[in-house]
Amino acid sequence: MIATRDAYGEALAELGGENDKIVALDADLSGSTKTGVFAKKFPGRFFNMGIAEANMVGTAAGLASVGKIPFLSTFAIFAAGRGWEQIRQSVAYPKANVKIVATHGGVTVGEDGGSHQSVEDIAIMRAIPNMTVIVPADGEETKGAIRAAAAYKGPVYVRLGRNKVANVFPAGHKFEIGKGCVVVPGSDLTFITTGLMTAQAVIAAEKLKAEGISARVLHIGTIKPLDKELVLQAAQETGAIVTAEEHSVVGGLGGAVAEYLAEECPTLMKRVGVYDRFGTSGKSDELLKYFGLNAETLIEEGREIVSRKK
Repeated sequence: MIATRDAYGEALAELGGENDKIVALDADLSGSTKTGVFAKKFPGRFFNMGIAEANMVGTAAGLASVGKIPFLSTFAIFAAGRGWEQIRQSVAYPKANVKIVATHGGVTVGEDGGSHQSVEDIAIMRAIPNMTVIVPADGEETKGAIRAAAAYKGPVYVRLGRNKVANVFPAGHKFEIGKGCVVVPGSDLTFITTGLMTAQAVIAAEKLKAEGISARVLHIGTIKPLDKELVLQAAQETGAIVTAEEHSVVGGLGGAVAEYLAEECPTLMKRVGVYDRFGTSGKSDELLKYFGLNAETLIEEGREIVSRKK
């Protein structure tokens, strides 16, 4: 198990050794976002911008305009919140080659509470034109996503977590922007998941199999652009969709899937996530259980949606 933020720190440092155009910026949180790993190896290409997120985004846009590939990091609540206007105006509008890697997304931030638990950031970033939005499932996919973001020309938002998460993908897993992947095959329903919920869906699918329910697990590592082909295939072949994410059900993965299927293939569907409320203080595992972001909830919803389908 490894936290996706730790995998990011490793991947960014590796990339820094391969490409001297890569620079890193942080809002005085490099120990937590793990950009400190890059800073130790390449101190001349690291900029601690202080607690000034808007200025950090503007500086990154300026660096991109002269050919650098800036990776800027802070907590998701600050990246999507304090830096929003500059991200829209200085990064997304001109399609600047800036990579925003936000850590500490979702309720697993823990005891810091609702003020620091970003459950809206995917929706906020997905709504901005020209923005690519990535949410890896584990450390291995994170490494691939960071490399893909560096190679991609244009704005990218990558959402990472604080805690260690179970591995879903093997070493060497290839990540491709805009492409999802079927982790577990199935025919009765499809769990469409992202982030840490993919591992929970794998557990749920295994337990449902013992009950005679065949659950597919479709992992979506790129929320935008959505892999419409795999989503449509899942809807047509299983006829029942349960989305799951550590984010509000408003505007995130569940919203993206629902919007697409409503137009192309209306399908029986349930969204699992945070239901239009703020987070709260508590230990990460307790909060996941409190908000129903676990395998147990997915098992219940899987049984229910298959029953409704019948």
